[in-house]
Amino acid sequence: MRILLAGSVATDEFMTFSGRFAEQILPDQLSRISLSFLTDELVQRRGGTGANIAFGLGSLGVTGELVAAVGPDFDAGYRQWLEDHNVNTKAVRVSETRHSARFVATIDRDMCQIGSFYAGAMLEARDIDMGALLPGADLLVVSPDDEEAMIRNTALAREAGVPFVADTSFQLAHLQDADRVRSLVDGATWLMLNDYEKTLLEQKSGWSDAEVLDHVGTRITTLGPDGVIAERKGEEPVRVAALPERVKADPTGAGDAFRGGFLAALSWGLGLERCLQLGATLGTLALEVLGPQEWSVEGLAQRFGDAYGADALAEIVPHLPAAAR
Repeated sequence: MRILLAGSVATDEFMTFSGRFAEQILPDQLSRISLSFLTDELVQRRGGTGANIAFGLGSLGVTGELVAAVGPDFDAGYRQWLEDHNVNTKAVRVSETRHSARFVATIDRDMCQIGSFYAGAMLEARDIDMGALLPGADLLVVSPDDEEAMIRNTALAREAGVPFVADTSFQLAHLQDADRVRSLVDGATWLMLNDYEKTLLEQKSGWSDAEVLDHVGTRITTLGPDGVIAERKGEEPVRVAALPERVKADPTGAGDAFRGGFLAALSWGLGLERCLQLGATLGTLALEVLGPQEWSVEGLAQRFGDAYGADALAEIVPHLPAAAR
């Protein structure tokens, strides 16, 4: 299965705050908010939605083709890291003038997060010739990226008849025009959201819950500790429990890891429930470490089997890399 992964590549900077944001923010002073937090730690990690999903796929032995725009700093180790994890980076565009995107976040003791994102070279994703890459592709994943590139890529996929995943994620909050929101979703084979984004999509698109399902093949909504639900028009929903976490370290990248696991199982030809279960497993593995690409598949099979049973494990084991068994 040839999977194109269009999305951001970024450097992530994480700071941890030992207190609670909720105790520092005064609701009646929000119009004048000016806060700073004394943090305990600063950690730099590789990130970006496109790269995170590609890393998840590659960690399971599935090679995705990353389609992204980066700065020259990408070649100072990040490209090699991804290629060492089975990611094809030939379609990555290197900007001559901009640094790679950067995400800076502070995380409190309740795992709440305040972050900022600098787009940088990501804005040049619109200059990548997606039309030349689509022939022969089995699936295009449109994850958060330059807004114009996302809208163009979904339009090209529809025109070419290439199935696509609509993964609007954080870009959804910035979109104001209902037609543009709808254009990112309409015709998607798979729509991937978290529970907050599901409500936000309905608000911004003007579509009801049922109307969204009229426009997509399958809607997948991650629910944090409550697992994940997949819905198709006219069918009973499929629900999967979350893999119990051993520790909560960092929520950043957990959704991307879910997508990597889901897509890997999909590429192996497994059914919807197994795809959701493997996605949920990777999502928890990412949650347990600080940084979206610091987790490992080591011990995955044991934890998957403990959570979802021997029959489910038997279906995925033949496809897993040796490190995961």
